[in-house]
Order: sequence, then C-alpha cells, then structure tokens
Amino acid sequence: MSTQNHAHGLIALGWDPAHSPSPDRDPDGGKIVARVTGVRKNRFLVHDGQHEQLVTARGKLYQAGNKDLFPATGDWVLMNEGQIASVLPRKNALSRGASGQQGKKESGAVKNQVIATNLDRVFIVCGLDRDFSPRRIERYLTLVYNCGCTPVVLLTKADLHADPTSFVHETDSVAFGVPVHAISAINKEGMAPLAPYLEPGSTVALIGSSGAGKSTLVNALAGKEIQATKEVSHAVGKGVHTTTTRDLIRLPGGALLIDNPGIREIAFWDTDDNAQSTFPEIEALSEMCRFSDCTHTNEPGCRVLEACESGDVRRERLASYTKQKRELDYLALRETKSADRLEKERWKWVSLEMKQMKKSGKMQK
Repeated sequence: MSTQNHAHGLIALGWDPAHSPSPDRDPDGGKIVARVTGVRKNRFLVHDGQHEQLVTARGKLYQAGNKDLFPATGDWVLMNEGQIASVLPRKNALSRGASGQQGKKESGAVKNQVIATNLDRVFIVCGLDRDFSPRRIERYLTLVYNCGCTPVVLLTKADLHADPTSFVHETDSVAFGVPVHAISAINKEGMAPLAPYLEPGSTVALIGSSGAGKSTLVNALAGKEIQATKEVSHAVGKGVHTTTTRDLIRLPGGALLIDNPGIREIAFWDTDDNAQSTFPEIEALSEMCRFSDCTHTNEPGCRVLEACESGDVRRERLASYTKQKRELDYLALRETKSADRLEKERWKWVSLEMKQMKKSGKMQK
C-alpha cells in the first residue's frame, strides 16, 4: 500500500490532520495507523484506509490498568504484525457507567463502558411514541456533555403525529441551545436539516433507548438496509431492540455513523459536573440564592424555589437537576474513596516488600 493511498484512505475514515502531521507515520517505530470500525468480543475490526480486517490486541491492553485505553469503536490505533499495539490519544470518548452500577452503595470506583470515541457529534434519538421522555433526554444531555461531546436531539417517528411541533417545543425547554429535529426515517420527512452534521469524514454516534428508531434512521441515511429492524410492538407501543454491536458505518456522502445497542440505564461515570450545561437556568438562579450552599429544598431566599412558585421553572425539572447533582456528587465521593483505598493498598504493598527485604537481608535494619 502506497503512503499516499494510506493517508487518503485514513482521511476518508475521519482522520484529522491536526491529530498528527502525517497519518502514514507514527512516533512508535513506523507501525501502521488504522481505525477501529467494530468490536467483536476479544477481536476488533480495523480499517487502514485500504482494507478492513479482524484482528486481536496485544496482551498489555487487557491489563486492568489499561481499561480506559482498551480499543473501542472509533479509536485510532497503531497496528503491528496483525495486532493492535496501542491506542492513540482520543479527542473524546462517549462513556457511561457500566450497566448495573447505578444506585449501588458499595465503595469503589464506578466501572465505565466506552461506547464510542473520536466523535464530532452525538445524536440523541428519542421516539415520539411511548419512548418520549424529557427527563431521559436531560440525562442523555448530561452524559454527552460530561464526555466532552456535542449533542443533537432527533425526535424520530414523527409520522405518528399530525403535528409533532409540541414535542419539539417541549424538548427545546429542556435542551437549551441544542438543535432539535423531528424526523420520520420511514417517510424521509425532516431529514434534510441533518446534512450539515454529516459532512464527509465527520463521525456521529447514535444513542437512545431500544426501539427508538436508530437502526431505521441508519438505513434511511445509508439509502439501503444495513441494520436489521423490527415492527413496533403493539403490546407496548414501542420499537423492538435489534442492534447488538457497535460498528462504524460509512454513509454514501462520506460521513461515518456509529449505531449502538439501546441504552436501558443511563448511568454517569465521569465526575466532571456538567449538569450546568443541561440546566443553565437553574444554575444561573442558584448564583442568586441567599446561601451559597443552597440545596433548593426549603431554604429562605432560594431563587430557584421562587422560580418554581412563579412557574418559570418546572418542579419536575428541578427534581431532575437535584437527582443528577446528587448522583454526580456521590460518584465523585466514590472516586475519592477509591483513590484513598488504592493509596493505602499501595503503601501496604510497599510495607510488605520492605519486610521481605529485611528478612532476606537485602535491607539493613
């Protein structure tokens, strides 16, 4: 493979020239640069700009200390002799707390699950059936902001309503400054405004509940059936989960799309508190409360509660804000406790090593 073709192929896969001066050369001994296009248990689909192949990763990437840099869909990696040798620095990583961690009270760091990396945008997909939930959209927004990504909200299945405008307005009221689009992937309605987000070489990830219409949207954007879909369940009035893997899909226009399995539990893992990005009006009012540590529950002089009384802030939105703040604060506390525990364990190990050295005569008493 020629250097020129390699570089051109990687740019088509979303390589940013700012990521490295030259994608055909790397700082680690001339290894081949490639992008992870899919994950299959302990194997990975990678594309080097010319060919896609199924490979394994070096053993060192499976070590516990390297979990955050374990290859994920969207990663740029260095290949050596048919194996992933290392993961290049990420622009960002869309991650969440591992399923089943939310609400657990035991100490220790929350395990994170990397969904996709090196993203230009994240499409938060919400179906206009029983899936529609402003509270869930708020949680998705905080998750996306905490991961350093840019959100866009897509309200799918707009064809179920004669006029979906009310849903757009309701979403606008909880997604300040975030683009919101009501679309129908089946009828191709409302799809044209998505074009600016899907420029050649841009990478977009889709997240949402099972059956929200993500796979149908992927097929509509691709112009052919790439992802399997199922009919809406008449029993629950919602779509059915079909996607089971995370794959980087190249669209005809040159954009790259990462579909994801439905997320049942939106658990935070990053301790960066970006709830202010999701709830800017509440954060602004908080600055004017009488007490700097106001919890917005029953304190006198609370401007947030005053706004709730006047109707400027909905009480359910304040409840959502309070819940997210509590989760993020608790998560930060668990991370701190985990760090303290690790430090104690490290010194315990050092102490044991010193005792062993004294016994063996390698250290003078």
